[in-house]
Amino acid sequence: MRQFWSDREGNVALVFALAAIPVFGAMGAAVDYSMASQYRTDVQKALDATALALTKIMPADDATLTTVANQYFQANLKQHDLQNLTLTVTPDIGTLRVKANGTYKVRMANIFGADTINISASTEAKWSMGKVEIALVLDSSLSMQTPDPARIQALRSATVNLINVLENAAKEPGDAKLGIVAFDGMVNVGYTGANPPSWVRFDWWGNNYGSCNKSGSYNTRSACEAEHVCTKSQYTSSTSCKNNNGQWVQATWTPESASSWNGCVYDRNQNYDVNDTAATASNTYYPAAKCYGDTVANGNGPPQAITALSENWSSLRTKATALTPTGYTNITIGLVWGWHVLSPTGIYTEGAAYDADDLTKYIILMTDGYNTKNIAMEPSACNTNGPVCPTVDSRTALACENIKDAGIKIYTVRLINGNENLLRDCASKANMYYDAQNAAALSGIFNAIGSEIASLHLSK
Repeated sequence: MRQFWSDREGNVALVFALAAIPVFGAMGAAVDYSMASQYRTDVQKALDATALALTKIMPADDATLTTVANQYFQANLKQHDLQNLTLTVTPDIGTLRVKANGTYKVRMANIFGADTINISASTEAKWSMGKVEIALVLDSSLSMQTPDPARIQALRSATVNLINVLENAAKEPGDAKLGIVAFDGMVNVGYTGANPPSWVRFDWWGNNYGSCNKSGSYNTRSACEAEHVCTKSQYTSSTSCKNNNGQWVQATWTPESASSWNGCVYDRNQNYDVNDTAATASNTYYPAAKCYGDTVANGNGPPQAITALSENWSSLRTKATALTPTGYTNITIGLVWGWHVLSPTGIYTEGAAYDADDLTKYIILMTDGYNTKNIAMEPSACNTNGPVCPTVDSRTALACENIKDAGIKIYTVRLINGNENLLRDCASKANMYYDAQNAAALSGIFNAIGSEIASLHLSK
């Protein structure tokens, strides 16, 4: 027995066999972890390429980012045996984070009880945030005050909040510029009869504002001059006039002086009324008109004059708090003048070129009602309760399409009333149309729009 225990020759194989288990296990683990490390390196390279590619399409919505990210990631990732590989894209203001998670199923290291090795990698890329130019096109018709003054109050407050969001997000001069176009049936271009611009014409004014020397409701040149009067004014019929040696002559129309013009203009001739065509000839000029506040008994004066693109946030807030309702509703003219404000050429020149690098132009349209009137319908008007106003709605639809074709993005906000289909179709995307069921909802909607624009374009 003592000899058996002292004989070591047979134990060598047993000891070696027992020792080989951890040795080979360690070797297998080394191979598995080496493979996992290589896969992680491949994943990291693919992530870096994906993030770089995504910066070139920013800003983009989540669905687009996810689709494009997966396409680039798979195209750049080498052949692999990873399982449950997922990709997460997290956009932020000016920053894009991309992360991948997956598992590697071990081949030999499971001797130690490890079935999988987690693979995780992430990267972050900066993207050019760009600049924005925004035209706020705001319904300032009488329905914004009567019978519910809460509407105009809510609009003023919501507009100020939107301005604050943009001011806080814009850190460098020129990051964001904002213009305000208040509209009713017309817009106020900010001039008067004392200094009319060359692109305003007064033929329509002369034909529609004035006095007739025949008593009665002859409120236009054509209506007046279709009548006759006696050269002896005390006689009002042709027979009595002639029997008393008077002459029965055509009535005379006296146009109102253009010096009383308060700055309002109406729609241009079709199809200039839905385009940004420069006003270079008489048929492209803007017809001067009497502001509704000057003619409607319960009007409050002319609509607020258009504010060109500006980054004077204090002045813009002052304009927002001074919005005053008056007149009918003509969404078309508001949209087109919002377009003019953003246009780099023409009446306003504050806008950058459409193809400027990293620039996005927006119109934010808010209305609380249906179209009711444009110049083609004078002196008639559509029902203020809708549901449609074909003559004006068709012009609005054309204006929307032309604006979008120019590369301008449109948000639309319907407050309580209005042609839902028209406004929804006018928006650049379905999620850029908002339906506010009450005035209080405007603030949240304007904040959401401002925050979305800021998160897509403006720096922290």
